Amino acid sequence: MSASAPVRQLMAADIQARKGGAPLVCLTAYTTPMARLVDAHCDLALVGDSLGMVLHGLPSTIGVTMEMMILHGKAVVRGTSKALVVIDMPFGSYEESPAQAFRNAARLMAETGAGAVKLEGGVQMAETIRFLVGRGIPVMAHVGLTPQAVNTLGGYKVQGRDADAERVMADAKAVAEAGAFSVVLEKVPDGLSRRITEAVAIPTVGIGASAGCDGQVLVLDDMLGLFTDFRPKFVKRFGELGQAADEAIAAYAAEVRARSFPAAEHVFPDVLKAKA
Repeated sequence: MSASAPVRQLMAADIQARKGGAPLVCLTAYTTPMARLVDAHCDLALVGDSLGMVLHGLPSTIGVTMEMMILHGKAVVRGTSKALVVIDMPFGSYEESPAQAFRNAARLMAETGAGAVKLEGGVQMAETIRFLVGRGIPVMAHVGLTPQAVNTLGGYKVQGRDADAERVMADAKAVAEAGAFSVVLEKVPDGLSRRITEAVAIPTVGIGASAGCDGQVLVLDDMLGLFTDFRPKFVKRFGELGQAADEAIAAYAAEVRARSFPAAEHVFPDVLKAKA
């Protein structure tokens, strides 16, 4: 019997070709163990700059650095063999000029081994996306709520309601025409998300958007319920690991204080028993 063919890691072109096909599955990943779990089930593993808030306790993504993204990007790449690894460009690493964006995107890909980068912004970032794609950098775009612009947006608000819908539609069309291989729609109303999905030739990946998008992404820690006090409307909890972890740590603490752990089976005897 011949050996099975090795699994080929997905590339940006494979994701783009899924437009209108089977829904794309994406989750964030920041560490090697979690990347292995994500890789087993997902098409894309996103090394999101959300790691600043999720892992480092920052109040927003604004303080995330290139060094942080590279460190976690390397860890995620080590844990994947199938999913396309996309790495976020942090705030301040690409907005100044297309040339600045290329230097930093090239560094992220070269030092981590990720297969693509993601950057936020629509019409205003189209020139930069075109510049990157033309020089061999696959780009996932991100429109709607763009967390790096939270200070100008006035908070984490839904984008694209009423008269604002035209702006979000224009942003999505601009990044698609500029050469992005897919676009994240964050906190965009259901109907508008569906219209954008029909209007652009690249896959849309929703987060707080619509089931009509070409795929979905969530922050892994959110959908696992690792944060017991964070319950945004658009996140369905597929687990309650935070509560389970709290109970396990409490049980451990109780046993340590009662000196019932470690028990006899967890320690090493002074003398080995002689074999019969």
